[in-house]
Amino acid sequence: MQNYDLQRTWRWNLENSPQPAVVAPQAPVPGKWIWCGLPVNSPLGIPAGPLLNSGWLLHYANLGFDVLVYKTVRTSQRDCYSLPNLVPVNTDQLLTGGTVVPESSTMHGSWAVSFGMPSQAPDNWRTDVEVARNQLPAGKVLVVSVVGTQDEAITDGHASMEQLADDFARCAQWAMDSGAHGVEANFSCPNVSTPDGQLFQQPAAAGLVAERIRDRIGDAPLVLKIGRVATTQEAAELLQHAGPHINGLAMTNSIAAKVADSAGQLLFGGQARGICGDATRTASVTQIAMFRQALSDSPHHLDLVGVGGISTAEHVQLYLAAGATSVALATAAMVDPNVGLIIRDRLKVDWSPHLKEE
Repeated sequence: MQNYDLQRTWRWNLENSPQPAVVAPQAPVPGKWIWCGLPVNSPLGIPAGPLLNSGWLLHYANLGFDVLVYKTVRTSQRDCYSLPNLVPVNTDQLLTGGTVVPESSTMHGSWAVSFGMPSQAPDNWRTDVEVARNQLPAGKVLVVSVVGTQDEAITDGHASMEQLADDFARCAQWAMDSGAHGVEANFSCPNVSTPDGQLFQQPAAAGLVAERIRDRIGDAPLVLKIGRVATTQEAAELLQHAGPHINGLAMTNSIAAKVADSAGQLLFGGQARGICGDATRTASVTQIAMFRQALSDSPHHLDLVGVGGISTAEHVQLYLAAGATSVALATAAMVDPNVGLIIRDRLKVDWSPHLKEE
């Protein structure tokens, strides 16, 4: 099975996507699985990172994944950061951001991610989303990750946020017009410092953008991808402002840290990068449980997508027990494309009470 080539650029991996994997059709995982009101064959998904285009998306669709999130797109083309884009790190569980983690010469389950939310040109991705939708097997959903692009010429804060909200909404509408079942709005990217990557930390602004997207896509499913939220108060504020306009939240989109090489020199110009993979699991499961508790005191009924450090069926069950309704794997799936099939087979036989259909 084809892996993402860490030594090649994002553009090269985009242009050299695999053909869909040839495997036996996968039976649904026992239980009743729903993604934002849409029935799916399992709780297993792939977040936006690995699914650069229809080739990658259909490849993983045949490898046991049923909620497939197309790589983040914009209303204009955006280049990727230069290599390296993925740097393995050696660290224990990260509970908070702002630390320094050491680079590793081998993969230990976690890496620093440095892409910067690139995007194909709109004409290209819109046509390609149609291809993905037309070829996607039944029992699976196609979600398109979108992000707004800020007009740096606008210096007034209110006008700038209005422009960003409109651009998010336009991109979301284009995604739906191209055949997406739903939209994931990327409100979190630790590799950029502009408001488009930090919206989840601004509840009022997040609510404004979510409402603007909702106005453009009607009743279609809308999920917000968010980063690390540490307190119940922060969770409650985000739910208060964004909750009325959305169907779900996907978390956690990495934990930011700086990366040092073997000589102690900081990589990426000393800037923090999102750490993804095994090191984020404890914090992410805790955050799912915190939001599920916050939702028990909220009028909103939202799906929660668990993301971070999932590589086994036991990890999937951990997230489901904490309150997630589905999960998404990126790092493990990029390292071993067969991991979805392995987890799926295990879920079929490792029956836990919270997996049973109610």
